[in-house]
Order: sequence, then C-alpha cells, then structure tokens
Amino acid sequence: MSPEDGVLGAAFDAVAAQRLAGTDALLEHSYPGDTGTRQPVHTVYVPADAFHPDLPRQWGRRALEAAGGTGVRALAAAVAPAGLDEVLVDRVAGAVEHKLAAEPIEDLRIDFEDGFGDRGDEEEDQYARRVSRDLALAVRDGAAPPFVGIRFKCFEASTRARGLRTLDLFLTTLVREGRLRESGHSEDGLPRGLVLTLPKVSTLEQAQVMVEACGRLEQGLGLPDGRLRFEVQMETAPMLMGPDGRSAIGPIVHGTGGRVEALHYGTYDYSDSLQIAAEYQSMEHPAADHAKAVMQVAVAGTGVRLSDGSTNVLPTGDEQQRRAAWALHARLVRRSLERGFYQGWDLHPAQLPTRFLATYFFYRQGFDAAARRLRNYAHRVESEIMDEPATARALARFVHRGVLCGAVTEAELEDAAGLDGRALFALAHPKAAAGSAASTTGGSRA
Repeated sequence: MSPEDGVLGAAFDAVAAQRLAGTDALLEHSYPGDTGTRQPVHTVYVPADAFHPDLPRQWGRRALEAAGGTGVRALAAAVAPAGLDEVLVDRVAGAVEHKLAAEPIEDLRIDFEDGFGDRGDEEEDQYARRVSRDLALAVRDGAAPPFVGIRFKCFEASTRARGLRTLDLFLTTLVREGRLRESGHSEDGLPRGLVLTLPKVSTLEQAQVMVEACGRLEQGLGLPDGRLRFEVQMETAPMLMGPDGRSAIGPIVHGTGGRVEALHYGTYDYSDSLQIAAEYQSMEHPAADHAKAVMQVAVAGTGVRLSDGSTNVLPTGDEQQRRAAWALHARLVRRSLERGFYQGWDLHPAQLPTRFLATYFFYRQGFDAAARRLRNYAHRVESEIMDEPATARALARFVHRGVLCGAVTEAELEDAAGLDGRALFALAHPKAAAGSAASTTGGSRA
C-alpha cells in the first residue's frame, strides 16, 4: 500500500458497512423525509349531521359574507404584518377572495366523535351510511375538497366498538355504493384524498389495532395493500409520557408499518387532561408548546406531517368582538407557521378569511428574500450570504409550500428565483426527487 492510498482502505470500508447495515436500513425505511406532496393548510371539522355535498361552497359564501361589505381587503389591512407594502396587501386580499370562492376548504373532517356525540347505534349507523353517500356525490360533482374523510370515536373501551363500526360502515358504503370507480373519479372506489382520523390515542396498541382494522378492510373491500392510512390525534397525557416515563409517539410512528400519515394536536382535550383551567386552554399555553415540540422531534425526517389545533374564539359577535377574534386567529396561525406547524384546525366559516390571509402573508412576506437567495445558490452567484445545502433546502421548502398553497405562482417563482417547479422541488426534497418524478403540485398524501 502506497502512502497515497491512506490507512483504512477497502477492508475497513467493508467493516464499516457491516457494522452500520442496521443504521443504513433504519435511515432508509424509518426516515425517508417528506414526500413534498401537498399538505393542506387547515382541517375543517363539522359534525356528521351537518355535512351535505354543498357544504364547502356554502362555507366559502359564509366566509366572504363574514368579512363584511368591504370584502376581504379591509380585513387584510387589519391583520397584515406591520410595515407590509400596501400593494402586496391588496394582492394577497385578492388571492384570498379567489380562494374562498374556488376552494374554501382544503381538508374536511366529518366528525362522528366529539362534534357528533352519543346518539345511539341506530342513528349513528344511518349517518355513517348517509355521509358516505353524500361524500361520494360531492366527489362526483366536483364539490368535495381535495382532502376529506371522517373522525370516528376513539378506541377506549367505552367507544371502541362504536368507532370501528362507523369506520366500517363509512368505508364499505363508499366503496360499494359510491360509484367513484365507475364514474372515473377513483381507481379503487375511495376519494383520492381520503383521510381517516383516530382520536384520543394513548398507546401504541390502539394504533396497532387501527392498523389491523385497515388491513382487514382492505382485504374485505378489495383495496390495495396499504391504501388505508390514518392520522393520530395527540390529545392525551399518556401519549406524551406513559407509565414507563417514555413517549408513545415514536413507537406509534415507527411501529405501525407506515400507516400513520400525520399527528394532529388536540388543544382542548390535551389541556383538559392536564387539568388546565378552561380560561387558559390555548394553542400557545406552555403545556401546548411542550407537547408540540415533542411531536415535532418525534416525526422529524419520517415524512409524517404535523397539524396544530384550533382556537374556539370565533369571530361571530359584534364588530369589536369580531375584530379581536380575527386578530387572535391570524396571530395564532402565523405563530404556528413560524414554529414549523403548517396546518391547523378551523371550526367556523368566519375563521377561513384569516386562515388564508395569515398563511399567504407568511409566504409572501418572506418570498422575495428567499427567492433571491435561491437564485444566487442555484446559479452560484456570490452574495453577502453564503448558503449551505441545508439552508438552501430550507429556503426551497419554504417557497415550495408557498407555491403549493397558492400564495406564490409558478410564474413568480421563475421570475424571482430563476427556477421552475421541478428544479424547486429537487432543491426542497432531494430524496423524493431522486426517487420519483413527483409533481410540484402534488394532490395526495398517499
């Protein structure tokens, strides 16, 4: 061996590969990174008995009416970050008005849990079937949001059988009676953006029962293996710290065969489980921030998405109350975005204007600087900031999310950053880009 060959050589390469084979497999399978597909900016919860096929369009109309006679522009000026250019404020307001008319709800959850309550088996059976048929009609008519599904009752002993039955009836009716396959809206009889939400999870075993239920439903309904995935709601103390002093979040994410696609923080159930007084239950309570920080670390790199919770302060009172509630909602949405939670819950049509205003302002306010730095990085232009690959990825992910949610157009991207959508995606999600020809617009979390 010559001095130029070094000391370790191929023999040690083989030793290292053998020793680290398990780590290599873990990183490849358990930490694949984000797919870069579209994540909705919010989830709207409605009780099952309130759902009908025209509900999304109705919520859009009510959202515009709630903004008042001067429209979204006056509200945009009221909640815009200080110092923002008036032209940009006006542009964002116009984009949000269009959004509320065209796609007011991105992700709809038809609720059979807290929002529906205990009405007896016969009535819930009827609604499970009716909701399924109405949802299929909305999909066929082009009225359904891009992401939609149900939240059924939790797997605690008192509600487990009821939750499983509602899930079964909903999916069975959808596949067998929804006619989505026959009408060309689906390859398997389910909406492409189907979402199932399992609430009040405390242990890995509850999530594993859901995994087994998904497998049996797939087999019984002729669905592809792995088609059914689900969200887990983080709203119980044992999920954050069990009797062994450990969090169940990691085992749930990694011990369910890739079935878990998101973790949603439940503001009020979690706060109540800690005996926080109702007046102080909030998305920004220190206990909430602690729980969400644990969630964030637990899913980092796994591809599992995160959602913040909701505020129950609704802009539905007199003018002064509405202004205060809108300001609060816009501030909380912005706060979540700044902390890396790109999705949250909305409970009322009047919250939609500030959801989209705060989201669009977040991306628009940072777009020019991020696009300039990306242009310099991609085209190797010297500047006052020398970005490393990790920073470039963060900049690209920020801009990519802005494009996916509609805050930034692809024409603006190319003009400001000198990148097309495919190049931006490759910078933002290099693992996903290397593994597939994923679209910049996404459309499914599956």
